[in-house]
Amino acid sequence: MVGSTDMEQIVDILKFLVLHAIFIITALIFSTYLMLTIYSAISLRKYLRKNSYVDYNTIVSSPLAPSLSVIAPAYNESQTIVDNIRTLLSLYYNNYEVIVVNDGSSDDSLEKIISAYELEKVNYYFDYRLPCKRIRGVYKSQNRSFKKLTVIDKQNGGKADSLNAGLNVSKNDLVVSIDADSIMEPDALLKLVKPFLEAKDKRVIGAGGVIRIANSCEISGGHIRKIHLPKKFLPRAQVMEYTRAFLMGRMAWSELDGLLLISGALGMFNREIVIQAGGYRTDTVGEDMELVVRIRRYMADRNEAYDVVYIPDPLCWTEVPSSLKVLARQRSRWTRGTLETLITHRKLFLNRRYRKLGMLGYPYWLIFEYLAPIIEFLGILWFLFLAITGRLNWPFFLLLLGFVYFFAVSLSIWAVLFEEITFHKYEKRRDVLKLIGMAFLEPLFYHPVVMLMIIKGNLDKLLNRNAWGKMERKGFTAP
Repeated sequence: MVGSTDMEQIVDILKFLVLHAIFIITALIFSTYLMLTIYSAISLRKYLRKNSYVDYNTIVSSPLAPSLSVIAPAYNESQTIVDNIRTLLSLYYNNYEVIVVNDGSSDDSLEKIISAYELEKVNYYFDYRLPCKRIRGVYKSQNRSFKKLTVIDKQNGGKADSLNAGLNVSKNDLVVSIDADSIMEPDALLKLVKPFLEAKDKRVIGAGGVIRIANSCEISGGHIRKIHLPKKFLPRAQVMEYTRAFLMGRMAWSELDGLLLISGALGMFNREIVIQAGGYRTDTVGEDMELVVRIRRYMADRNEAYDVVYIPDPLCWTEVPSSLKVLARQRSRWTRGTLETLITHRKLFLNRRYRKLGMLGYPYWLIFEYLAPIIEFLGILWFLFLAITGRLNWPFFLLLLGFVYFFAVSLSIWAVLFEEITFHKYEKRRDVLKLIGMAFLEPLFYHPVVMLMIIKGNLDKLLNRNAWGKMERKGFTAP
């Protein structure tokens, strides 16, 4: 049997090891985030300088501009579907079509689309190159003003299944996947297609951009009329989170050739590459991340030079969860999707064959995106154990806590200021000040809640709870 003295010695050894492990992990996280921040700032400045004199009108009139298919899956989007289709039809681009996929909606989404856009069922030839649920019909408008619009009505199969159906029906060079409840900037297609036109030594296979939050914004006719900071705490905290992630994370990883994710809300892809790689997987809840990783592996396995590009311009606006219940469902799905992708493509880990993707991108996502919240949660449990047993080194703990807190606050403030210097979407000074105030509140109130939601997502995966989770939305309303 182990005596009380032996037990105390074991605890002291564990305490020593854990404290040093925490210090090392903290230093590693901080140095990584700091390097990514600096690299993002340099890359963003380079991008803005390069594009300051770009005339996107030349792309519209260019005979070399590729044809595009914008695919928008829709399931029970009755509140916003008509206005969102109107937005898609008014995008500033010459040669494109809009394919709306009604994924077996149980509300009146399809009826509203048919009525608003004068649709009729037509004979339309296509191949099932990618597996998807049965397509019940293809609709086109009798009004030539809406000739760009194609509507697919199919059995319910989920978002990935709907995107595969859209890929089957589309015939253009590039495809754009977008959530039907998102609002694209008018020039979004021009900015997304530009890297595909500029490609020389490498073939661009995917491009994504910044996603912004539309909660509390004034929206009319499917367009953002006036931008406001969200009034509620949760959406406002997500503004901070998104700003940090897009401006200070993905920008750097795009330049480092380690980008593993293009947001499902908006992404442009080479259609033929996506089809050859097998399309979207329907057995995962993280189909957007999984597709990007798979098409990158597909190109690398064939020794073909390629690039996946991130564009720092705000290109798309979407509604984010405003309640803890819906946010928890979303974060559980994101966590399960990330884990599924990392497990599926575990061959990438430190595999030199995949270069920066395997040596930098995959390890970063594994350690800092997936494992970091778990390590943080275990650290909190260890802190509680030491505090209860009276073994906590309070001066060291408070010093470390203060350092972590102010580093997180500084990082967030830097992201807000950098966004204002570059794109300046929030024109009111008080909105910027509110965001800076949120930088102080987010680590104390929002971050711990999200961490617990991520832990729940891991438990959901462990217990095989693989439901998508219903995302209730309030819809966009006019001012």
